[in-house]
Amino acid sequence: MGKKKVTSSDVAARAGVSQATVSMVLNKKYNVSFSKEVIRKVLEAADELGYELPRRRRQKEERRENMLVVISPNLTNPYYVMLLQGIESRAADQGFGIFVCNTQRDLKLEERYLKMIASLNPQGVIYMCNPSSCFMERVEDLSKQIPVVVINNQNEKLSVDAVVLDNSKLGRMMARHLLELGHRDVGYIAPPLTVRQKQRSRRVEGFLKEFESEGLRDHVVIRAADEQIDKDVPGIDSEYRIGYDLTKELIKDHPELTAIAGLNDMIAFGIMDALRDEKYRVPADMSVMGCDNTLFAKVKEVSLTTIEHFVIYKGMDACDIILKKMKPRVKKYTEIEPVSIYHVEYEPRVVVRGTTTHPRTEKRKINKNNKKY
Repeated sequence: MGKKKVTSSDVAARAGVSQATVSMVLNKKYNVSFSKEVIRKVLEAADELGYELPRRRRQKEERRENMLVVISPNLTNPYYVMLLQGIESRAADQGFGIFVCNTQRDLKLEERYLKMIASLNPQGVIYMCNPSSCFMERVEDLSKQIPVVVINNQNEKLSVDAVVLDNSKLGRMMARHLLELGHRDVGYIAPPLTVRQKQRSRRVEGFLKEFESEGLRDHVVIRAADEQIDKDVPGIDSEYRIGYDLTKELIKDHPELTAIAGLNDMIAFGIMDALRDEKYRVPADMSVMGCDNTLFAKVKEVSLTTIEHFVIYKGMDACDIILKKMKPRVKKYTEIEPVSIYHVEYEPRVVVRGTTTHPRTEKRKINKNNKKY
């Protein structure tokens, strides 16, 4: 008499869950959430019993599309366009297409795209930002089925592959550059600093801590946009308008300022235009600094001082990690398959251009000292 064929009912009994749960877990139905413990029990029970999905389903699983899904919060900021450029160039080199999901920072849209991934059946997923906190567990579960890479803030704890960015460090570097030039009264303009957008707050916190280390915490004025802006569909000029409008408020309320930093380059462009419209000379009357070193920052008429953290390379690295995880190991050195988590990080650099200089009072001191020699 032949050995009895193992069924999904047997797996369900071993794992202590329903047959429906076994079916959904093993067939990767991502529209239903299961705890890590439930998924572990089902997978272990199936492995112990030697259960295999019916052939038709296995064949579908093997026919993954030669495609990567890329989830972006928006594509109005050149930062995300640069990330996408890096991903797309590397994917094209390897014969992969990409499917871009633009969530516009909307939770319902993000959830909808996560549910679509099963039907798209891609080779991997790249998040160009941190997943929303309410979907973190779902993303981690997804990473157990296919390669998932998050281009994220270093301070977030994720058990998935990541190309990390220490936003706090970027903020400290921006502050240090201005402090070394002699600026003591500065403004900082940011998009909404909400709980969902922790990476923004980390950059601001880093900036403040550096001034605090010099006993100048109270000399920094923070202006952040209203939360409603994140609830609206972002326009191509949304962050530029934040920089422009809040600069008008800032210089009216705080004429003592000698420098204004923008959380990113797009905000810094708005800051510069607002200052020029108010007859301020940049950098003679007011220094301006951005972050991300986007393409427009390099234009000679702009010549923005900013932070370079190698955005395009991060997109390429995210793609490389997925491709590496897809390749089967030619030779096994142990009977246990290792689980690897990749974390890649670049050392950022200050790119000094034409929008920052010493404040006027500091220039006078320098000139006096020069006369003595």
